[in-house]
Amino acid sequence: MKIAFSASGDSLESPIDPRFGRAKYFIIYDEINEKFEVIKNEQNLNAVQGAGIQSAQNLAKFGVECVVSGHFGPKAFKALQFAGIKAFTCESRTVNEALAQFKEKKLNEINGPDTEGHWI
Repeated sequence: MKIAFSASGDSLESPIDPRFGRAKYFIIYDEINEKFEVIKNEQNLNAVQGAGIQSAQNLAKFGVECVVSGHFGPKAFKALQFAGIKAFTCESRTVNEALAQFKEKKLNEINGPDTEGHWI
């Protein structure tokens, strides 16, 4: 399974970015190979609108099945649902901490957006 984490940096020690659609990076961890790849999300950092939708679509292209972030807006959540990607929130400081919590099944899957849209 591939899990994406919204991140402020490009390593597993990077802080989790609480903004899904406007995260600076996505770190995609492949549980089968135990490897990760980094995707820049620059095109959505300052987008007027649609950042969450575009981020969700981009992650779907990479075969992501779950995404972990701080918050998800309504349009982003709907796009993730449409792509069949599960959303989990976390308050972890780093991607590594969030990954450990995900593996231990300590993160909660959400069933709807937890913030309003256009959260900058």
